[in-house]
Amino acid sequence: MLALGLMSGTSMDGIDLALVETDGEDRLAFGPTGFAPFGEPDRALLRRALAEAATLDDRDARPGALAEAEARITALHAAAVRDFAAAHAGAARGLAVIGFHGQTVLHRPERRLTVQIGDGAALARSSGVAVVADLRAADVAAGGQGAPLVPVFHRALARSAGLAAPAAILNLGGVGNITFLPERGDPLAFDTGPGNALIDDLMLERTGAAFDGEGAAAGQGRIDAAIVADLMRHPYFDARPPKSLDRNAWSRAAVAPLSTADAAATLTDFTAASVARALEHLPATPAVLVVCGGGARNPVLMAGLARRLPCRVTGAAALGWDGDAIEAQAFAYLAVRACRGLPITFPGTTGVGAPLTGGVLHPGPARHGH
Repeated sequence: MLALGLMSGTSMDGIDLALVETDGEDRLAFGPTGFAPFGEPDRALLRRALAEAATLDDRDARPGALAEAEARITALHAAAVRDFAAAHAGAARGLAVIGFHGQTVLHRPERRLTVQIGDGAALARSSGVAVVADLRAADVAAGGQGAPLVPVFHRALARSAGLAAPAAILNLGGVGNITFLPERGDPLAFDTGPGNALIDDLMLERTGAAFDGEGAAAGQGRIDAAIVADLMRHPYFDARPPKSLDRNAWSRAAVAPLSTADAAATLTDFTAASVARALEHLPATPAVLVVCGGGARNPVLMAGLARRLPCRVTGAAALGWDGDAIEAQAFAYLAVRACRGLPITFPGTTGVGAPLTGGVLHPGPARHGH
């Protein structure tokens, strides 16, 4: 089945797109990928929506900026799909389903509440293709964490690459999440802590830049080890997995007195320290940790991981993977699994009681009177 995955992550930089031909199990054939960046007005609207979502107790409510943000997110995804399909008309011929993550604005699984804005039915109408959306909700309603969702794809990806177990795959988007692949059995996965979100927000506040490109600011700064140690006292790090986080679980207040370079260096080391602490929760030390997501492009963060971790650290590109597209590829894969009624979450990945499928299917418009 040919699927297009769409991912707009917690870093709020834009939409990743990826075509995958898959059976939702072990068969994977990767097609072209793309990226549709958000403009600054879009990011500003999403930041307003995030702030207003903090008080939600109804996942269907769209007060204030949330309604405007949902309409905008849907329109941006529709335009991205249209442009991608035009640019890759041959590869996209026969597209059967779109996996639509939407934009997470609130994640509170302890309250059985997770909110991803984006109108799947509207996207199906505009694209003319069936859409699977709202992939986290069923898991959260069943008492799971609703995150991370990517581990079942990580397992298929590792198998296709012949990656020897035990191994781990770390995604560093706005929030960090890790998948541990044992020699036998289902994966274990959980959110490690902050990924790039704190660093991105610092750079936006101090410089107006959306992120610390190439780790340039952090590379010029000095790590405040006392602040890192204090941040690592957060009870999240001692909690046993499965566990997951909201993007705004941490504040940047601790680094407020520091220069921009020192603050960036300190927050970058905090991310590396949180990953090192996460490895202590694994049943075995992985032989290799493969890093994907935006954090893999930050050499200062990658060096921090290599310094702190007890295993080999490598970027996804070293395995021939498109590290920036892995989450979009995963949502294509998950959409196919959802269509086939296969589980997408597991006790070891989200803490749900039993393997569970998920997602809401929005059929494409009927054609030729059928």
